[in-house]
Formats: sequence, C-alpha cells, structure tokens
Amino acid sequence: MAAAPSAAAAGTFRLGDMTVNRMGYGAMRITGQGIWGEPKDPEGARRVLRRAVELGVNLIDTADSYGPDVSERIIGETLHPYAQGLLIATKGGLTRSGPGGWHSNCHPDHLKKAIEGSLRRLRVERIDLYQLHTVDPKVPMEDSIGALARLREQGKIRHVGVSNFNVEQLREARKIVPIVSVQNRYNLADRASEDVLNECEKEGIGFLPWYPLAASSLASDTSPLIQAAKRHGVTPGQLALAWLLHRSPAMLPIPGTSSVQHLEENIAAASVKLSPEEVRELGR
Repeated sequence: MAAAPSAAAAGTFRLGDMTVNRMGYGAMRITGQGIWGEPKDPEGARRVLRRAVELGVNLIDTADSYGPDVSERIIGETLHPYAQGLLIATKGGLTRSGPGGWHSNCHPDHLKKAIEGSLRRLRVERIDLYQLHTVDPKVPMEDSIGALARLREQGKIRHVGVSNFNVEQLREARKIVPIVSVQNRYNLADRASEDVLNECEKEGIGFLPWYPLAASSLASDTSPLIQAAKRHGVTPGQLALAWLLHRSPAMLPIPGTSSVQHLEENIAAASVKLSPEEVRELGR
C-alpha cells in the first residue's frame, strides 16, 4: 500500500516566528460558484479541510472576500480548536458585489471592521497572518499598512503580509511594519512577479503564488511540461507545482480545490524531485 502524500516532503519555511511546510492549501474553492455563496457540498468542503491537515498541511490561506465570509466560517466550524502549529492566514481589503465581482476597499475603518469579522468567524483572538489583499488606488498604501501595524500592536494580528504588491510597494510597506509574506500571481505561464519573488528570497519573506497551476496553457503534447510529467509518472499539474517548489526556497504554493482526490494529488507534488536541468528547461 502506497504511503499517503505529505506536505512535509516540500520542506519548511519560517514565517516570522512560525515554521510551516512549504506546500499549503488555499481555501478559496470551498465556496460556491464564482467564489460566491455556500459550497454545493458543504460536508465535502469539510472533508477537504480535515484531509489537508491529516496530510501535513499547516498553512491554510483564506480571505474574508471568499464567499464572502463563507470560507473563513467553514474553516472555523471545521478545524477549531486548531491543531498546534496550524497557521490560518486570511486577507482583507476586497469587497464583493456578486459572483466574479471584486472591489478594493483598504480604508483603515474598513480593515478594522474586516479584522473583527475574521476573528469572529475563525474563532480566534489573534490572526497569525493577516494580509492586505490588494493596493487600493483610492487609499494611500501607507494608511492601509499603518492600520494593520496598529492592529498588530493591539495584539489582533501576529504577522502582516501583503498581496498583489510590486517591489517598490513592498519596500515602502516594510518601512511601516515587518512583512513576512507576499501573495502574488505566479506560475509557469505567468512570471510577471519574478522581481517580487527575487526580493522575497533575498529578504527572507515567504512568497505565496496564487493561481499556481495554470498548467493547461502549457500542456501541448510536445511541451517540456508534458515530457517531464511523463518521465516522472505524474500529472502536468503536479509537475507545475513541483517546479514552483524547486524554483525558490521562499516559494509556498497554496493550490486550492474542493476535491479530496485533487487535494491528495496536489500534496503528492511535494515529493516530486526535479534535476537542476529540468528546472531550467521548464523555466525556459
């Protein structure tokens, strides 16, 4: 009988004073279609969360805008009281108008209310990692980050992260409060945040790539991705995740799914070993 996949196979990374396995789970998909409303299969969503923890995932990423409120609430209902060492990261700064509708609101007053809601739904007194979900063009970034810095001083946030930031914005934010993570879009097909990843690696900041799979756009029969996947006996998606883990020691993939089977496939990617030549070939 084959051993169960383990997130620990990805190795670890230190986020502030917390150590996590580098293969995490993104809880966006345990909501309804369009990341809106309740999931079609609520018990299935709970099974995915419980199985993720069983497989060694100790970094689960969510946001108050997923549902909205739904993902956080299901996590709190399913996993609280949390296992020792389990880091639940959440985000604030986006509001919703309907399926597919996302709007920035990083005003300090909104963030204060958002954090209170997240604390309540997640059933905690302090959020281990709270991430500003975006840069709001209507609000000076230093005001938004300053609000999180004050909430950190009040003990409601343990560590601060940012999302959808460029290098200059990251550097400005770090002048206001320590930043332990950046969550930007990054995958084999889209590496527009390469400079942000390099900055994170240099400064010891965790990089959480959102939309990490994007393998379908590279999955022609003759592509290096397909050829490498065949050599390793894995799916193109697993190979794409393995490449991310090999790309940088600061990389913390958080692939999301509403399926236990797909979750186990994703976690198994942590055990795929690529040679330096394969990493370079796929990168090209």
